[in-house]
Order: sequence, then structure tokens, then C-alpha cells
Amino acid sequence: MEKSSSLNVFVVKDIPKLNIFKTFDCGQCFRFNPVNYFGHKYEFEGVAFSKYVVFAQDNDNEIYIYNSTEEDYHNIWKKFLSLDVDYESINEKIKDATNSEHMKEAVDYGDGIRILRQNDWECICSFIISQNNNIPRIKKIIESLCSKYGDEHNYNEAKYYSFPSYQVLSNLTEKDIFDLKTGFRAKYILDAAKKISSGEIDLEKIHSSDDFDYCLKELSKIKGIGPKVASCALLFGFEKTEAFPIDVWMKRALLKYFPNGIDLNKLGKTAGIAQQYLFYYEKYNQKP
Repeated sequence: MEKSSSLNVFVVKDIPKLNIFKTFDCGQCFRFNPVNYFGHKYEFEGVAFSKYVVFAQDNDNEIYIYNSTEEDYHNIWKKFLSLDVDYESINEKIKDATNSEHMKEAVDYGDGIRILRQNDWECICSFIISQNNNIPRIKKIIESLCSKYGDEHNYNEAKYYSFPSYQVLSNLTEKDIFDLKTGFRAKYILDAAKKISSGEIDLEKIHSSDDFDYCLKELSKIKGIGPKVASCALLFGFEKTEAFPIDVWMKRALLKYFPNGIDLNKLGKTAGIAQQYLFYYEKYNQKP
């Protein structure tokens, strides 16, 4: 998409610390990609909540949101970016709860990461696609799914697509989804769409429940969803920040830094944020 210099931009100053590079580069979101349109230090474009947007930044306390109004910021992007959450306090709680030098290093290294509050259904579907997959391929499959079955929007003489609803996908065949190169995941995506469309799985009940085990069990009713995918969906799509997804990187980090285990009860609602810091630290902090 060719960008116009007249593209509307809303600038938010004096925000709590946010680093959009770290936030969009830690594996929690698959529809945003780095670009270089406007000359900022970091720029990421993508689609969320059926809106095309570019987030740009030169420092951690200010953000430029292209194709956004002030109303959009307050109604959508402030919550999406978790700018209404006191991460400074959360970081201290994580350090105190673990009393670990490794965790303190991880928190400081990942400082600026924020848990994005994404669409629940998009998260469920995206993390089903993420199983045994790499990020470039995950993104390619998701974009194919969106361009084929999402709603088309036109902006600045270019097209972009919203994430297809579960109602739309529930009316497809397994072959329809398989043809998008989803592989074995096709039957899982279709099962998720059908169970949510039928009301067998109620997303609103999951949102409103404080019983994490219940939420985990509800999402695990979907074929192919185990604890890791369910935890990712709950953390990034349902604001269940007590979720602590464990993948290969986290297994490695826990074995290395917490060989005697980590007390998730002490971390409570900060566990998922601690998980992101550990994940980012283990994946990107290359020590000699």
C-alpha cells in the first residue's frame, strides 16, 4: 500500500512506557509487520478490529497512530495497547513475587512490552494456526484466510481485509480451509467456528468468568486445542493475564532460570506478563 503524506495521524504524548518494536515482535500478534513509511524509528502496520492502522514511535513515551482519530484512540487503540494499565507497578510486583535476579533481568530487558488486547475469536483461530508452525508461515496463512473470507475495505486506493468471523467460517467445508494451506489445522479451525457459532462455547461467559480453570476447559473443548494454545488465547484475547503459556522457549527458560519451579500463585494476575518478559529475554538476549 502506497502511503500518502496526508494520512491522518493522532499523536499521543507522555504515555506510560511502551515499546512498539518489542510489543509487536514477541509473538503475541500476527497481523502487524514492520514498515518504513514515515521516517520514524519504529513503524508497524496492520489490521485490528477491522481497522487499518500504523503505529509509529521514536521514543518510549510518545506514539504516532496513522489512520486514527482521537476518538479511535480512546475507543480502540488505548485499550488495545494496554495504555490504561500501570505496568510500572506490575513490573515491581513480578520482581517481588519471584525474588529472582533472572526475572529482574528479564523484566528490565523486556520493559516496554505490553499485552495487546486482541479480538477473542481472532486469537483462538490464530493460535490454532500457530501450532507446529513458524511466524512467516502463520502470517501468510492468516492473510490468505482474511483476503479470502474477511470483509474487504478500501483505504487510500488499496485493499485490506478484516479477520473473518466464526459465523462465516462455520459455513465452510474442511476442504475450503485446508486449501489455504492450513494443513491438519483445518479441522480444528472449523470445529472452533462451529462450536462457537452454535453456542456450545460462549465467548462472553469466558470473558466474564474469574474461574481460570473453567475458561481453560471451555476452550479445550475445541479439537486440537491443548493447554498452550488455550492459554495463549486467554492471555491475548480474553485479558486473562494469569495465563502462563509454555512453549519450547518457555520450557528452556524455566529449566535454565527456575529449575526448582516457579510459583504462579504468587504471580497471580501478573503471571502472563512475566511470561512475556521471560519469553522475550530467552529468545533475544544473546549472551556470549
